[in-house]
Formats: sequence, structure tokens, C-alpha cells
Amino acid sequence: MQAGDWPRNTDAASRMDGTTERLDPDAAGVARAADLLRAGRLVAFPTETVYGLGADARQGEAVAAIFEAKGRPRFNPLIVHVPDVREAERYGVFPAAARSLVAGGWPAGLTLVVPLREGTGLSPLVSAGNPTVALRLPKADLAQRLLRNFGGPLAGPSANPSGRVSPTTADHVLSGLSGRIAAVLDGGPTEAGLESTILGFPDGVPTVYREGVWQAPASMPRLTKAGEGRADAPGQFSSHYAPKGSVRLDAVTARPGEWHIGFGPVRGDVSLSPAGDLREAAAALFSLLHEADAAGRDRIAVAPIPDRGLGRAINDRLRRAAAPRQAFRL
Repeated sequence: MQAGDWPRNTDAASRMDGTTERLDPDAAGVARAADLLRAGRLVAFPTETVYGLGADARQGEAVAAIFEAKGRPRFNPLIVHVPDVREAERYGVFPAAARSLVAGGWPAGLTLVVPLREGTGLSPLVSAGNPTVALRLPKADLAQRLLRNFGGPLAGPSANPSGRVSPTTADHVLSGLSGRIAAVLDGGPTEAGLESTILGFPDGVPTVYREGVWQAPASMPRLTKAGEGRADAPGQFSSHYAPKGSVRLDAVTARPGEWHIGFGPVRGDVSLSPAGDLREAAAALFSLLHEADAAGRDRIAVAPIPDRGLGRAINDRLRRAAAPRQAFRL
């Protein structure tokens, strides 16, 4: 069976046969996804950034299943998705700097790590032992419809095996997690193609914990590396977002046997953006790395990317993809 042939909108109340449903992005598909989530099952869904792997953030067993399905270390915290600011404030205590960032509406592609409010009912697993919680308000219509139908907070890391390339289509999700999750809500390709920016507030100061599609000012402090055996936010480990093949960066020309990903004047075998558009490059990055995996490319070279604006997030992902692979005790 090919990835595009997975069953759609089946009626089984609880699937124990290892298959993964592909749900249409209509009312019936959203309702089915919400029902599965309420039953403690895992459902992948699209946001404006990448596909997330959703579970009821209040059900400990459901959240634990995320770590199991992804092979994710449990000291790596999860982002909790909510439909609006009022819901976010039920789970986190917003310092003044965080409140000012969302006062005019929560920006697309931004996750905030704030102190965890007591008595929230969230599973302790989502915070991975930290006294904080990572909160995000996705802007994608399908994600909003799912959250409102479900009626609760969704833990939702990227819907891929831990450390591998994040998914920007339902097929990408199925290529990595088919049989490990109950369903994927197919909303087509995501818009931005990179994960959210994550900001924390140590001592009340806005600090970048992960570069992403929301463009943080260059003057903002950065704390994007995980500590020993812990992480303040997702995406802080040195090896992450990696394809199966090795990755060489800043390659103006390819070496023999390398598959060359170009940008701007560097043509390559394929290009992130022939016009040198960073937004186009961000949207294409993970898709091209998935293409490399599907084609069995074991050596990948990537052209230089300007380290400014959205290019900082692209280069962050590329450096982690090129880093020596990490192994964790789960």
C-alpha cells in the first residue's frame, strides 16, 4: 500500500490493527479526529508551520503515547496548542513581556514558554519536569476547527520520528508514523514549512529558545541549546531535523556523489528558491529533505543561505540536520 492509499474516514471506533486513517478536512473528518483525541488516541493535524502530532494534553497515557510513537526523550517538553489567548491563560502565567506580545493578537508561528499555572490539569509530561509550559495558538483554519471541536488543549510536537525531518504534508506524516498513530487530518501542504519560533522569559526578558517562522529581532537574546539532560523548549538539541543522509553546508558546488540543494545563484540539482526568496526557501526546505530521503540520497550538499531574517531559522535547521546524530536513553 502506498502512502497516498491510506484509508479515509473509516467508522471503527477504536483501531487496534496498526493502520492509520487519513481524514478529509471537512466537518466529518474534523469530528472523527476530535473523537479519536477524546478517546486518548494520537491524531496528526496541520498548522500554518508543520504537521503536529496531537494528543489530549490532560491525559497522561495519551501524552506518553506521543513520546512512544516518536521515540522522543521524555526530558524534551511538548508544545500545548490552544484556540485563543483566554484559553492559554488557563494554563500559563503570562509575564508582562509575554502579555505585550499577544495584546494585539497572537502572532502566527510563535510559541511562548511561560510559568505553568497551578491546578491546570495538564499532564506533567508536557512540561518534562520544567516549571514552565510552552503554549501556542495556531492560526491555520483546520487546526482552529479541530481545537474548537475537541474542546481542550492539545499537546502537539511535530508529527515525525524524533530527530528526523519535520512533516509539511500528510504523506510525510505517514512515511514516518504510519501504524503508530490513529489518524492524520489531511489539510494539504502547510504554508510556512518551518516550525514556530519559541520565546521564553528568563528574568522577564524575552529570549529566543528556538528560531522559527516568527522573526525575532536580531537584538533579542538567544538561548537555543539544551542543557545537559534537559531542555527549556523543543528543538534545542544539537542534532535534529535530520534526513537519513549526511548533510554538508555552504556548498557552492557539489562534490562527486552529492545531491546539491541550491539557493539563489547557486543552481544545484534542485533549489530552495532560484529567486533567492527566503520565505520560499523556508517553505521548501523540509519538503526537499523528505524528497532526499524518498530517493535514498545518502550525501546532501546545501548552498549558502543568508543568515538574516528568516534565513536564521533556515540555517538553524540546517546546522542541526548536519550535526553528528545524538542518541538518547528514552
